[in-house]
Amino acid sequence: MSDLQAAIDALGKGEIIVITGDRFRRGDIDFAIAAKHITADAINFMARHGRGLICLSLTPARAVKLGISLINPGSERQSGRPFGRSIEARADVTTGISAADRAKTVEVAVAEGANSDDLVSPGHVFPLIASEGGTAERLAAAEASIDLCRLAGCGDAAVICSIMRDDGEMARLNDIGELIESHGLKVADIDDLLQHLGIAPEA
Repeated sequence: MSDLQAAIDALGKGEIIVITGDRFRRGDIDFAIAAKHITADAINFMARHGRGLICLSLTPARAVKLGISLINPGSERQSGRPFGRSIEARADVTTGISAADRAKTVEVAVAEGANSDDLVSPGHVFPLIASEGGTAERLAAAEASIDLCRLAGCGDAAVICSIMRDDGEMARLNDIGELIESHGLKVADIDDLLQHLGIAPEA
């Protein structure tokens, strides 16, 4: 079901795709959209059909510019999930949790020249600070979403959301076949991305 080039093309058009093959979350799957193309409708779609935490995948360099650091940078009591402090746009939001407000926060965070003065914390958007080496270094949706956006020519930041089934368990690809078909979603698998990048997948 994975068609890497179709997924890359879809990202470039501002569409939501599905990413599979995350090694760090036992095969959980995610929605992804390029952060530069974020809209309230996209946030609402992810909240409705994904139900997981809506996160902003950032490169380390962008995180530094925004003044965002890892919540737990050390090795003690480490989950391995690279969360930064939650953020909100400083201006032009109300409660911060609405789809429109979260889209605004993402828009502000990835705007050219954005810095820490443009954001407040805590907020309702949850940054993930990707590994410097991208998917080659860490086989997870955060890194894959950024690599895919770069290949699509639509920046180096993405909004992702893990997908749950109706019963609250984490979904697998065969659980969302009807959703994929009805919305024309494209699927990108991390192993296919690695092959495209000329990187040997882990055994």
